[in-house]
Amino acid sequence: MPSHPTIGDTLEQTVGRHPDRDAIIYPRKDQRWTYAAFDERVNRLANAMLDLGIEKGDRVATVLYNGSEMALTVYACAKIGAVFTPLNFRLPAGEIEYIVTDAEAELLLFEFATREAVEGARPSLETVSEYVFIDDDAPEYASGFADLLESSSADRPDVSVAEDDVYAFIYTSGTTGRPKGVVHEHRSMVEHDLLCIAELNLTRHDIGLSMMPLYHCAELHCNLFPRVHRGAATVIHHEFEPQAALEAIEEYDVTQLFAAPTAWNALSLTAAETDVDVSSLRLGLYGAAPMPEQVLENCREHLCDDYVQAYGMTEMGPAAVFQPSEDQLPKQGSAGLPALNHELRVVEPDAAPDQEVAGGEIGEVLIAGPCAMREYWNRPEATQQSLREADGTTWYYTGDLGRLDDDGYLYVVDRKDDMIVSGGENIYPAEVEDALFSHDAVEEAAIVGEPDDEWGERVVAYVVGGVSADELDAFLLENDHLADFKRPRAYYFVDELPKNPSGKIQKFKLREGEADVDPEAETVAS
Repeated sequence: MPSHPTIGDTLEQTVGRHPDRDAIIYPRKDQRWTYAAFDERVNRLANAMLDLGIEKGDRVATVLYNGSEMALTVYACAKIGAVFTPLNFRLPAGEIEYIVTDAEAELLLFEFATREAVEGARPSLETVSEYVFIDDDAPEYASGFADLLESSSADRPDVSVAEDDVYAFIYTSGTTGRPKGVVHEHRSMVEHDLLCIAELNLTRHDIGLSMMPLYHCAELHCNLFPRVHRGAATVIHHEFEPQAALEAIEEYDVTQLFAAPTAWNALSLTAAETDVDVSSLRLGLYGAAPMPEQVLENCREHLCDDYVQAYGMTEMGPAAVFQPSEDQLPKQGSAGLPALNHELRVVEPDAAPDQEVAGGEIGEVLIAGPCAMREYWNRPEATQQSLREADGTTWYYTGDLGRLDDDGYLYVVDRKDDMIVSGGENIYPAEVEDALFSHDAVEEAAIVGEPDDEWGERVVAYVVGGVSADELDAFLLENDHLADFKRPRAYYFVDELPKNPSGKIQKFKLREGEADVDPEAETVAS
């Protein structure tokens, strides 16, 4: 049987079919490259990396905002078999030090906006032998990005890369502890391209806007990669700004983009107040959470009619479940159906893959498919815990709790580690948080379990907002959708919730008492 193409091959195949079609548009630097021009620059960067001593299997780290440089780097790595290792551009020096050292990266690319953090980490980055600065006036210890491109060959690098070679280490967000490096192969990402192309009905005539961070696998693997594979164009914005995104839709006739529901909400509200033509937009992709019905209604009124939800996680590529446009209202709140060539199971938490729960009952969500990670880098025990085989199929244990309805649609309830058992009853924090969020004065809320001598655990709430415990308690007592035993027994008011650099709440810090709570502000409910 023929082998899969590698990620570098997908670019070269597109160049062969559509050399003169637009590939990358980067307004910030007034760049507009055809596929032929983009591929030439990829080759130049790949050869420059080889000249710097980077070899197949070496890790190349980036601490970059969105830009053409990110697109060039990931494909240059793919062509020489280097392992792309993108870091969140918001990371402080200590987090950069941890990930770069854990990955044993040899080359690090950074820019003016991330220079301070990189230089703070640099004295401890013992594995890094080369630095590349993408802006002007590179520091003396770094090579200049533009200089490297100008001085290197445009020929295809003479390196053999196979489908089962490692393509990237994508580090998890670290909501339960230190980030782990998810190891993905070329083959799994090419498979992921194909399912995204199919689920989004992507064509070479599409023009996508990448405004969410390209260091994250959602924007990178669900958007940039499939577009390049298909021959569509990508407009890149350095970072998300609603007005600028709407203006880009009008200027470049953008047809498709991805955003989290919170960003879609910002886009719809901004669109309602501005006179921008967004009629070219045909499809919106979202993930990370279900789209609230009111937000969906606003988006359909002010942006476009059709939306698709993708559910998954870094370990699965990330997209493993899709909710198509026609199911947005009939199956509101669901994550959707398994992606092409994927399977879902719901089992007793942490049980064997064949211990499925009865239909409609809540259990741990398992996913099997061709886009699963190979392993966690240097974490054999975590790998063994997360990837388990049954009857020739490898199942990934998501750590999410969910249920399947009679039609096979997945409904995600909460994280397994966050579930609270109080008096023998299972309580899912997301349900309580949703109830709290419906109070106008609540800006942020997080629910965790706290040890209790009588009940085992009691439900406690950490809240940001100008409201009292008595007001919230009365509000929840009047809520027809929240049982009394799920109501928080204590409210802790804080100025902010602990988050990782991706903005996700770190509940383990709340459970470990690391939140900055004023003792006088602690109020116990009745």
